[in-house]
Amino acid sequence: MVLLNINGRDTEVDADPSTPILWALRDNLDMTGTKFGCGAALCGACTVHLKGEPIRSCVTPIASAVGQKITTIEAIAQDPVGKAVQTAWIAHDVPQCGYCQSGQVMSATALLRTNKVPTDADIDNAMSGNICRCGAYSNIIEAIAEVAGSGTATGAGGKA
Repeated sequence: MVLLNINGRDTEVDADPSTPILWALRDNLDMTGTKFGCGAALCGACTVHLKGEPIRSCVTPIASAVGQKITTIEAIAQDPVGKAVQTAWIAHDVPQCGYCQSGQVMSATALLRTNKVPTDADIDNAMSGNICRCGAYSNIIEAIAEVAGSGTATGAGGKA
């Protein structure tokens, strides 16, 4: 058994410590919002937050997350920035097939929590590890820019 803090709750996971976080979430805890894409940390579909930072859960063993806070797409709306990102995603028709979107939202939220007013280059850099087969990149950039421009990236609704 491995004790993890997932979305603010301590959760026992009956898995080998070398099990990737992705599979502990999906197979052991039935949390299927985080997606499997490539299995090699190249596509971003499996992105979750570990200690507030975006990581690729397909290659990160649960042993490395013991005593750390994991946040998944299932709880991102509890964060004001995450909620603003999800709202902007819908407003800008970002989801096409939707498969990559949980990872995209997690990466965008992490960016906006640390960089309240990102430049286009900052957005490109933060999102470069997330692949969208549908090609919704311009909508993603517009949604992120909207959250930054609205001031909701501060988490308090004020201007950054």
